[in-house]
Amino acid sequence: MPFHTDRTIRTRFWLEIVLGSVFGALFLVTLVWRDWIELLLGADPDAGSGAVEWLVVAATALVTVLCALGARTEWRRTHPVTAHAVR
Repeated sequence: MPFHTDRTIRTRFWLEIVLGSVFGALFLVTLVWRDWIELLLGADPDAGSGAVEWLVVAATALVTVLCALGARTEWRRTHPVTAHAVR
């Protein structure tokens, strides 16, 4: 008889999926097109050195990984691995 739970996926899972996707897209955009920050702000915060862009790349990568790990934890909480029957 299969193991069944009535656990539902919490809002936290969906929030982590959405935030992880947004930050992942921002990571890719910043990695490929670094000048978007200057165009959006209308100023050059790092005087052309690229330090702000690399900070954004690192921060968005970190947030993306943390959201993915959080979503994975939430998924595993609601979908536990059961012991497989020996055939």
